[in-house]
Amino acid sequence: MPSAERADAAKNRAKVLAAAAVLFAERDASEVTMDDIAKAAGVGRGTLYRRYPDRASIAIALLDEHERVLQEKLMRGEPPLGPGAPPAERLAAFYTEMIELLRTHGHLVLGSEVGQSRFATGAYGFWRAHVRALLVAAGKPDPDTLTDVLLAPLAPEVFRFQTEQLGISPDRIASTLRDLASSLT
Repeated sequence: MPSAERADAAKNRAKVLAAAAVLFAERDASEVTMDDIAKAAGVGRGTLYRRYPDRASIAIALLDEHERVLQEKLMRGEPPLGPGAPPAERLAAFYTEMIELLRTHGHLVLGSEVGQSRFATGAYGFWRAHVRALLVAAGKPDPDTLTDVLLAPLAPEVFRFQTEQLGISPDRIASTLRDLASSLT
């Protein structure tokens, strides 16, 4: 049975997450150091490293609640995002929600999902299982390969490149991805 979190540990965790949220919003996540976070939170480095071994683990903790809300909508929400709509409509709704997640919390996603680490996150595993299930329900051949192809446009680096370098709006990206989803029918 896991022990309850001590009050001082909970207070320090909250201070670390609040400080990291501000720093990640102000600067590129790759420019924020663990020392920056410890100083901003007013905690020692040991306190910080006991709970969070690296910057990505802090970003994951911050992003976790936002992703859990979306996961709940996918499992039990209203159609078309939730069960009950055709697979292509659900995929289109998923794309819309994911683009919104990237638009609002992309700085956290970039801090938590860098390169290969994206594939190790529980969230990516959930998104992958969801998209794969939609492809199976649509009767698409080789859903294992197609799943990652359909998730690739949601990589935070791709979203950032498209919005910041190419000047493509998140709405336009979402619209294009919805068109892609509708082509699956």
